[in-house]
Amino acid sequence: MSDQPNILFLMTDQMQGQVLRPDHPCITPNFDRLIERGIRFDRAYTPNAVCSPARASLMTGLLPHNHGVLEVTHCVDDDQCVLRTKHPHWAQRLEALGYHTMYFGKWHIERSNDLAQFGWKIDGGSGGALFNEFRRELTEGVKPPTLSLKKNNDLPEGYIKSILYGVTDQAAATRTMGVTTSLAETHLQQAVRGSDPWCCFVSITEPHDPFICGEDAFAKYDVDAIELCPNVHDDLSDKPNIYRKAGLTWADMNDRQKREAAACYYASITEIDNQYGRLIKLVEDAGQLDNTIIVLSSDHGELLGSHGLYCKNYSGFEEVYNIPMVIAGPGIANGEVSDARVGLHDLCPTLLDLSGAAAIDVPDSISFASVLSEPSATKNFCRGFAEYHGGRYRVTQRVVYDGQWKLVMNGFDFDELYNLDSDPYEMSNLASDPAYKDPLRDLTKYMWQVTRDTGDNALFNSHYPILRVAPFGPGILSG
Repeated sequence: MSDQPNILFLMTDQMQGQVLRPDHPCITPNFDRLIERGIRFDRAYTPNAVCSPARASLMTGLLPHNHGVLEVTHCVDDDQCVLRTKHPHWAQRLEALGYHTMYFGKWHIERSNDLAQFGWKIDGGSGGALFNEFRRELTEGVKPPTLSLKKNNDLPEGYIKSILYGVTDQAAATRTMGVTTSLAETHLQQAVRGSDPWCCFVSITEPHDPFICGEDAFAKYDVDAIELCPNVHDDLSDKPNIYRKAGLTWADMNDRQKREAAACYYASITEIDNQYGRLIKLVEDAGQLDNTIIVLSSDHGELLGSHGLYCKNYSGFEEVYNIPMVIAGPGIANGEVSDARVGLHDLCPTLLDLSGAAAIDVPDSISFASVLSEPSATKNFCRGFAEYHGGRYRVTQRVVYDGQWKLVMNGFDFDELYNLDSDPYEMSNLASDPAYKDPLRDLTKYMWQVTRDTGDNALFNSHYPILRVAPFGPGILSG
């Protein structure tokens, strides 16, 4: 067995950070045990609200304006939102160090679907031959699924009536989460018998909308007993107008349907917990649990009815930007909760730090390896920065954190300022209140600092008169 730690990275898609908290109704026994062995980061955040940019940031440690993937790749022409391949990925660093690297499932970072060039020796990405042949064999003879419960997105008139949530009779084992996990399991069984350190990245498409879950998992939840989020009926009167406009899609939903949607979403996560629990058990049975770093996270969250909205994209709310993050393994504190403000992209330098690989030294991200051994050492992890560039409709947002304060700088409407300690559900926008000019100025100043230091020159140089839409200009850095 190698002295270097193995790495098992368990990635979900569109999973809220709050579902892993002990007071949440979501049933996740395997994830709960993982938390007991490691650290849960309750203030973890994504650097971007949609899949491709967030995942590219995870791999490179760069913010989207630097790695080039500003939007979801399939939403634009092939010559737009192109990953800048000159930047290194952390898997390349691990491969150079002698790691046996394996990737399985959703990639969605760039269009070649050739993961080997980014450091993954075993390319089990869902766009490749290995994954699709395995899926064909595993699902051969499986009957087409039927839904016993279903709610469509019916509004506005003229749009496709896509599914929002449903309950299926198809077993999780033959749905995407099961196929991905089983393929990873097959290769992981070989890796744990080898002498080289290994890194296994498993990436599923759930619980992304539509929220489809199996009948057994759905039966674990009492729909009528599910409490709706306190902000579900937010009238958004002090928020950007586009939020209200987007919410018209779900204007026909009653509270019972909102509870059904939540139950399907939670049940899907329960199924994920069961699938990923298999991989954790495999590592444990192989006697390698104590020498394996296990990371559980997601690319971004899900609104799930909060503020009357579903999905992500529009809004800078915590349901989208706060992500799950649990890390366990050698040298990592057990059973701790940290309030360090760490980003998904910060995992890039952190994993390289923990493995002893060559660093990727960029101003966009920072290793938080020190917090893993001392969870209370959060002095340097109080701030956070995220950016959003839109999806199909072009909008600009910057999300800035500093302690209890959060600023959403909107390039298309008035801004948002929230005190997350006193207003965790973001019901009261304080941006226009003169009493909060100081935190608004401080957060804006930090936004310009990050913009300058990471080379986001397009935004930093926005002095043109009609484009002066930030509450304070970049000149406050010298003031």
